[in-house]
Amino acid sequence: MRLRDYALYFAFLVALVATLGSLYFSEVLGYIPCELCWYQRIAMYPLTILLGVAAYTNDTSVKKYVLPLSIIGGGISLFHYLHQKVPALSQIKQCSQGVPCNVDYINWLGFITIPFLALIAFILITFFMLGKQRRSYYS
Repeated sequence: MRLRDYALYFAFLVALVATLGSLYFSEVLGYIPCELCWYQRIAMYPLTILLGVAAYTNDTSVKKYVLPLSIIGGGISLFHYLHQKVPALSQIKQCSQGVPCNVDYINWLGFITIPFLALIAFILITFFMLGKQRRSYYS
């Protein structure tokens, strides 16, 4: 029994926690998502469904659909995080309507923000999918 054997389940769990966390922040705490947050949600929410079905059916071929979403979502999260934390990038007016993208609703330990949490989730999902992919080459 190896970690790779449960990669789909772990990736699904990460996507589910990220999705429920984003819904908690917006629906329970009332944090209004900015434009970049919506793009991250557009990448994360389908991952929950794709990975849930794949974990249930043990469909390892789902990685070709999951990896593009997790890598693109991770790129958006990284840009959003840098937009919040790097003063030169915060001058760029990314969000034209609604909440500014450089607003920190949370700032735990001085560096953990919502885009940071999303970035970690996308990295973990990518890691689990690449680990699952590696298994298919050696098995």
